[in-house]
Amino acid sequence: MQQVTIYRNPDRYAGWPANYGMWNWGNEIVLVFTAGYNGVTEGIHSRDKSRPFETMQTRSLDGGKTWSLEPFTGHSPDNRGLSADEHMNEGLRLGDILDANPPLEPQGDINFTHPDFALMSARTGLKTGARSFFYISYDRCRTWEGRYDLPMFGQTAVANRTDYVVEDIDQCLLMLTVNKPDGEEGRILAVRTADGGKTFSPVSYVAEDIEETDGFMIMPSTLKLGNQTLLSAVRCRGGSRAENQARTWIDLYRSEDAGTTWHYMNRPVEFRQMGHNGNPPTLHQLPDKRLVLIYGNRDKPYTVGARLSEDDGLSWSDEITLREGGVNRDFGYPRTVVLPDGTIVTAYYFNDQPDGEGERFIEATIWKP
Repeated sequence: MQQVTIYRNPDRYAGWPANYGMWNWGNEIVLVFTAGYNGVTEGIHSRDKSRPFETMQTRSLDGGKTWSLEPFTGHSPDNRGLSADEHMNEGLRLGDILDANPPLEPQGDINFTHPDFALMSARTGLKTGARSFFYISYDRCRTWEGRYDLPMFGQTAVANRTDYVVEDIDQCLLMLTVNKPDGEEGRILAVRTADGGKTFSPVSYVAEDIEETDGFMIMPSTLKLGNQTLLSAVRCRGGSRAENQARTWIDLYRSEDAGTTWHYMNRPVEFRQMGHNGNPPTLHQLPDKRLVLIYGNRDKPYTVGARLSEDDGLSWSDEITLREGGVNRDFGYPRTVVLPDGTIVTAYYFNDQPDGEGERFIEATIWKP
């Protein structure tokens, strides 16, 4: 098991790969994340909300051992940071100027099966009115086309992160994070395009109702097992945040009909300590057909963990520790790719400063179970 630094700057706060994306073509890997500036801790995040966040992109050509920064070429009005409005003060946010600089209407003709294809979702904020859009690339993320608009689908907010399943040359299923009727996060809505991205139609909710006021189901990681079979690992929260009694876990859902209906399978991960927001999962299949589920564990002692399944998610191994040494809950949000030989490369943001202040950095663990 090897830890590799992808991006670290003592003045910068880098974070949240799960909000963006990670793709690979053999041993060539691209990761998108964001970077702001260090600041005073607010909640768990020690970033400076009075300064802008910047969308960052980095590439490895050797299976994650070395990385090079490169420009993110996707258009954003005034070069404002993507998917980070909640971490900036009013006046710096993309949502502040989106109405005057709306996303493009999709024209269709997207070739989802192109060998060098990538799609990345992005959003403004998290609360009522948040909007989402997407970019596409046909050259392994060297250039990005878009911002293409995603409809609101009758929701109070669409606060999406990248999760999609390619089904055919012109057909793709997007797993969206949308907000509840009260405007708070969130539910998971599956939508499909069958005309190359020109239009999208709602298909299903992964779960119809989120009963608890402070509950959410957000940030899915969805895997295609067969022509009609899908698995989706979901970040969940329940309990009272005001009373510091929030409970967090990861649930697994399965669809046998390409996302038309879903049923609950099990709970691979249940975080034991109350009062934190949990961490999103990544779910992948290895060449030997085993599944791997990876997440940041915000229970002390603050580790990045993984679990394996040999039966398509019916049962899971004990936790495997990929990274130790975290000093507080401000870490995680992983993205993962699996290389052709079964090597796993998982990127996440991390915090090893003794006092919990200072920079946050992007790191990868390279391992082979």
